[in-house]
Amino acid sequence: MTRYEPAIDVTALDAIDVHVHIEAGAHGHASLPPDLVAAASKYFAVDASGLGLDAVADYYRERRTAAVVFTVDAETSLGHAPVDSAEIAAGAARHPDVLVPFGSVDPHREDALDRMRRLVEDHGVRGFKFHPTVQAFDPSDERWYPLYAAMEDAGVVALVHTGQTGIGAGMPGGRGLRLAYSNPMLLDGVAADFPTLQIVMAHPSVPWQDEAISVATHKHNTWIDLSGWSPKYFPEQLVRNANSILKRRVLFGSDFPMLTPDRWRRDVEQTALKPEVLPGILKDNAVRLLGLGS
Repeated sequence: MTRYEPAIDVTALDAIDVHVHIEAGAHGHASLPPDLVAAASKYFAVDASGLGLDAVADYYRERRTAAVVFTVDAETSLGHAPVDSAEIAAGAARHPDVLVPFGSVDPHREDALDRMRRLVEDHGVRGFKFHPTVQAFDPSDERWYPLYAAMEDAGVVALVHTGQTGIGAGMPGGRGLRLAYSNPMLLDGVAADFPTLQIVMAHPSVPWQDEAISVATHKHNTWIDLSGWSPKYFPEQLVRNANSILKRRVLFGSDFPMLTPDRWRRDVEQTALKPEVLPGILKDNAVRLLGLGS
């Protein structure tokens, strides 16, 4: 087993994409069950099954962009085993010049804490991805606090989905998935109780954008990534704050394969984001967050 160690030359990069899904694992295993893959493909008008790790590395290397890669372990709620986070870390270890692995642990697992520790210590993951709606948990519930404490102690990042989701959209009852678990205000208490845990609120948090901005303004251990939406649809207040008081804690993310980095970077030119803040959003803020600088 090769433990991931980053070998990223940040000076050679144009950008760091902090939100890249690995939906295709070894032997053709998909991270989501077939009905959700089909529904997501229809919703996003893409092939939501995605690329394997080696292909993702090649794709991002061609674009002089590093990628934070992960899946979502929601086996309890979905009844479907995810792509193995250890497999993702191993793939990143093959491509340490361009990939940064995050793990994912189903909070409902009895061995969640042990899995988390092993992914950090044995495999070298640099953070963890959570999707409260898909994983069916309230992130503010103190029963999950041991997980946050372990991440804080290890110095790794918590990347948490916020806002609505295309996963389950259009299916009967949204396939039972509950959007309310992804209100960013549920992370305010977590940020208060774990003040050195770096928490990324993933996506423009529609319909709770003001809540996300409020949390990020008050809790400086929180960040906002701009993935999952074409920039031309960003809420006006998000752009205004990204240009000013939050400019050092806003991050470029695509949500690949649902949204490509090419489209994101093309569409950002249609926004009012200031040219002088874009280098921070595209790369420099992520370098600080991930500890990739010299």
